[in-house]
Amino acid sequence: MKKTLTASLGILALAACSSSPTDSETAPAIAPEAATPSDMVYTILVSGTKIGDMVVTEADDTISVDYEYRNNGRGPTMLETVEIGENGIPVSWTVKGNSTFGNAINETFTLDGSSASWTDSTGDGSAEITEPSMYIAQSGTPYSLAVYSDALLADPDQSLPALPGGSLSLQKLEDFPVSGPEEETVTSYALIGPELDPTYFLLDDQDDLFALISPEFLIVKEGYESEDVRLREKAVEYSTARFEQLQADTAHSFDAPVRITNVRIFDPNTMDLTPPASVLVDGERIVSIDAAGASAAGEYVIDGAGGTLVPGLSDMHGHMGQDAAMQNLAAGVTFVRDMGNDNDVLGDLIEKIEAGTLAGPRIVRSSFIEGKSPYNSNNGMIVTSQEEANDAVRKSCEMGVFNQIKIYNSMKGEWVPEMVDLAHECGLRVAGHVPAFSRADTMIQAGYDELTHINQVMLGWVLDADEDTRTLLRLTALQRLPKLDLSSDAVQHTLDLMVENDVAIDPTFAIHESLLLSRNGELNPGMVDYIDNMPVGVQRSARQAWSNIETPEDDAAYAGAFDQITETLQMMKDRGILILFGTDLGGALTLHRELELYQTIGFTPGEILRRSTQDAADYLGMGDEVGSIEEGKLADFFLIQGNPVEDLKAIKTIRMVMKDGVAYFPTEIYPSFGIEPFTDVPVIEAPEE
Repeated sequence: MKKTLTASLGILALAACSSSPTDSETAPAIAPEAATPSDMVYTILVSGTKIGDMVVTEADDTISVDYEYRNNGRGPTMLETVEIGENGIPVSWTVKGNSTFGNAINETFTLDGSSASWTDSTGDGSAEITEPSMYIAQSGTPYSLAVYSDALLADPDQSLPALPGGSLSLQKLEDFPVSGPEEETVTSYALIGPELDPTYFLLDDQDDLFALISPEFLIVKEGYESEDVRLREKAVEYSTARFEQLQADTAHSFDAPVRITNVRIFDPNTMDLTPPASVLVDGERIVSIDAAGASAAGEYVIDGAGGTLVPGLSDMHGHMGQDAAMQNLAAGVTFVRDMGNDNDVLGDLIEKIEAGTLAGPRIVRSSFIEGKSPYNSNNGMIVTSQEEANDAVRKSCEMGVFNQIKIYNSMKGEWVPEMVDLAHECGLRVAGHVPAFSRADTMIQAGYDELTHINQVMLGWVLDADEDTRTLLRLTALQRLPKLDLSSDAVQHTLDLMVENDVAIDPTFAIHESLLLSRNGELNPGMVDYIDNMPVGVQRSARQAWSNIETPEDDAAYAGAFDQITETLQMMKDRGILILFGTDLGGALTLHRELELYQTIGFTPGEILRRSTQDAADYLGMGDEVGSIEEGKLADFFLIQGNPVEDLKAIKTIRMVMKDGVAYFPTEIYPSFGIEPFTDVPVIEAPEE
């Protein structure tokens, strides 16, 4: 399960390539109707595997798009119609269908003279237009790029005001040849608008859409699928150039020791703040903790202004991509456990972070192993037999870069015991989903060290033996939870097994909140504290439901399911089951919500901070280097103004983050993502010469 903080193009494109990456679902791809000779057909691929098609028909000034894919058992199904008016500006736009998680989409836009009106998941909107303006479809298909680029290329500045707000602009990157049925020259562009990151795409020599590109996800004109790897590498190249420049512009390295003065320090051991102190950093390490006003010649001084230093946070359920790396660091997340990825793409990202060319958290890797099926995810290693599954574990051991293996939904449950034994023999933990047609109890008995996602545990208490959790059912069936008796023998037996076998749980609490409590037109409860600082596109997506909630009964069932999840986690905490805090939402600002939710099941702010710092570091075998602010440890921490032990929300307004002794000021970073900064920048005094 996973969803990122992006809207429109981001949701449609990037949700498929991560995972998370996500652990969600529906039936295999349904091929669109046979294309006529006048149709333009695009192939949708993730990590080189075809997962769907986009069929585009143009007749006069009307564009029709049939868009559908299935990855990991889930994906959108959409029919889009756009009527183009003067200067390439749409005068009518409709999108109908269902989103990745099933939410019904019925979006419309009309432009009548100078009057624009629209309806999307947030409700109705309107505006009077005084100059050519481009409507940005909230749930538009990726072919929206063709609509936007046509109008932008016709504009002298290649920039237009956008509706409902913000602006759209086009940046040309380069021309290069591609091979397929014909040799073509394509031009790459970055679309910059009301989202967190640019969207990279290609136009052919007729300025028609050729491809949407990203590091893992590709939509390309049919016949040019052989260019998949090269085009995805182009996306990495463009993104890398952007983030290398951001690193160069915002990373503050010091040529002498640097002291952070006048701070209190969160101590995971006491779960409280120390008396006022100062922290001296030399290079990448903390060399001493001294009096609040201590100083010495030759030191840089950063005035903490009475604030709090907190050890860097962890996200224990990430699927880290280049676009999210710097955002995580700006949010105080200095180490992430990646729960499954394209191994080559992730390896390249780790190399760039470790070399200092990109900013990002430390990444602890999981080897993602999935069974082959019509519903399988397309990351990591995909296997078709017991022997292949065993070989995947052996390869994971031999690679020497993984902390654990992660078993996924389409794995056959009967293959798991041998996989677990092999992993444990070479020192790897085993975590994962509950394979389809299996139950959590069986996986615990097979030797799982950790269960992933609370729904994976609870569904075993409400599903029939023949119901298939590789589909969207493993989300929609949560509607059955309100009728579940949590004191029943089945529930208590699973909890007993977890206690007896010392099995941890990575619940991904906040993603279930979004799945079960988000409603069209209402602000996602997890985004309340920061949404006003976000770009317009993110603000729109924050008011869009994830699930298909059509009746009051659906509403009550999903809300009741979240109550049952909360009560189950409370029981797990009371039993002493280790709960790990991870998002599967991309981390960054969503981690802050993940952490504060645990207050609802009895964790204190101090306990939450300890679990997400020193406890997490110890669990990953990194506790001697990170997790607390102590002499000799790596300088990984962040500065806030308030006291997070009294009010955990204080972690949401970060003034400085330090990783390996390099300082970053979120206020300098956020404008590049279209985010309005939350704080000021601390005062830095250079040493006297």
